[in-house]
Amino acid sequence: MKLMAKPISGLLATALAALGLAAPAQAQTAAPTAAVFENVRVFDGAGLTAPMNVLVEGNRIATISAEPIQASDTATRIAGEGRTLMPGLIDAHWHTFMVRPTMAVASTAPMTLITLMAGAEAEATLLRGFTSVRDLGSPSFGLKMAIDRDVVVGPRIWPSGAMISQSGGHGDFRMLHEVPATPDRLSYPERMGMSAIADSPDEVRKRTREQLLQGASQIKLTVGGGVSSPYGPIDTVQLSVPEIRAAVEAASSWGTYVTVHAYTPEAIRNAIEGGAKVIDHGQLADEATAKLMAETGTWWSLQPFLADEMANAQPDAAGRAQAAEVRAGTDNAYRLAKKFGVKVAFGTDILFDGARAARQGAQLQTMTRWYTPAEVLKMATADNAALLALSDRRNPYPGKLGVVEVGALADLLLVDGDPTADISLLSDPAKNLLVIMKDGKIFKNSLPN
Repeated sequence: MKLMAKPISGLLATALAALGLAAPAQAQTAAPTAAVFENVRVFDGAGLTAPMNVLVEGNRIATISAEPIQASDTATRIAGEGRTLMPGLIDAHWHTFMVRPTMAVASTAPMTLITLMAGAEAEATLLRGFTSVRDLGSPSFGLKMAIDRDVVVGPRIWPSGAMISQSGGHGDFRMLHEVPATPDRLSYPERMGMSAIADSPDEVRKRTREQLLQGASQIKLTVGGGVSSPYGPIDTVQLSVPEIRAAVEAASSWGTYVTVHAYTPEAIRNAIEGGAKVIDHGQLADEATAKLMAETGTWWSLQPFLADEMANAQPDAAGRAQAAEVRAGTDNAYRLAKKFGVKVAFGTDILFDGARAARQGAQLQTMTRWYTPAEVLKMATADNAALLALSDRRNPYPGKLGVVEVGALADLLLVDGDPTADISLLSDPAKNLLVIMKDGKIFKNSLPN
């Protein structure tokens, strides 16, 4: 009997199914486990509760009770001794592949090296207590899959994939000798998935769909210049409203949203007119623009950019001048956000400096210039979780995050002290984060047996 050859498409589908790659990877539930946090004071978004006991079963919080909790003999019992139990931290502006390498290395090194560096940084990120990150521009799809499959240790990742930029925009990382572009050759950053260049609504729509195809949970556009832009000065307005709208429509068709890199009022207004739901940065916004964000329910993903040791380094005078302009606007931006009641997210946007990334938690202390410690903690947990939920049907981790509540996903930190009184405790995670749990699994437990 002659066997019919299997169609190539069928062979591909079979191979992908065998590898678990037939669709963008979803987070895999950890093997059923149980843990009891005994005698802990729970951060509830406003302050600390009276002593409680918290039972985790599988990857969810099952019980919160002032009474002792009965659990299986195999359950891990964690003696809180009055310490603080709080949700895992969330960084709403992270670049998984741009933290450890220098800009030169990121632009020229083999992608295998950059990926291994990103994997090492992912583990370090989790051990700083950041159990979730929103990645706003990098080829992090494969790393996310490896973390979800327990191949690599790291946080939950909401990936944007390549940031979509116009020619000469903030996300255009080409070398000058690569210009003018030719249709048959993409630049190295484009081939590696760091950026995608698009110069019409149709091209923006196509690049958006390509990121969604790979598993993007949201889409990142650059609609204005930036401090670290190779070409586009910070005052430039990039991507037209029809181009922004094309990305928004494509993302909406997949049940998710568009976030934009923008600093100036005009760039922010264009983004809102085009339907974007989140403004990242925005330190140069004026009162009218902040009021518009509040009226439209637009999220403001701000970073505490100041002229301090946490500032992203700039290699030239032009970059330093633009950085100074942004830092001068930071205080005003937070003031406007509070005045008009804009929904604010916390993110760090640490680039090309692993030493500064090691102090990621110190940025929380910086935030107390404008907010109380409890307000900062809520912003970096429950509020950021609400931002992540904008991914809706593309949310890779369905379930409630950012809170210690029955039924919520078990991303938890046991802090040696009270961070609502002394938020600097989170600046030294090696010392003060005694237990780190993500998805019901314990990744660190430094309590004595």
